[in-house]
Amino acid sequence: MANVRGIRGAAAALLATALAVGAAGCSDNDTSPSDAASKAGGLLASATAEAQKKVDEFKAGTEAKGDVRLGDVTKDDGRATVPVTVTNKASDAKSYLVLVAFKDSGGNRLDTVALNVNDVEGGKSKKADARSHRSLDGDISADILRALRH
Repeated sequence: MANVRGIRGAAAALLATALAVGAAGCSDNDTSPSDAASKAGGLLASATAEAQKKVDEFKAGTEAKGDVRLGDVTKDDGRATVPVTVTNKASDAKSYLVLVAFKDSGGNRLDTVALNVNDVEGGKSKKADARSHRSLDGDISADILRALRH
């Protein structure tokens, strides 16, 4: 049970930190710092709750980063999208939670996406897309932060 709590806590903390960094840069020039902080705090609380909900679905999750591959990042209306391919090496169907980080050319994390890829048949692959929550400027890359299988 301690391992499950560790997975939940680590994933939630990782996602919360990434979202806090991204949310802090979301204010526009017409918003006061206190309003921006309030909005960012609300966004972070909501995103953290959603991330925790997704992590809770994977209570008995096993690390599976080696089962996941990312394609090339593209942009549509400023939002970054990366194709995600999950290959289930087990003989029975599995579901995956993949945490994808979008980074700028300096390696700074700009956004983090939690992606569920459900019911991947044994010995098969399934594709999905991870899309940033907001517009991202510049050259964007993507990394797999965590992948859990159950």
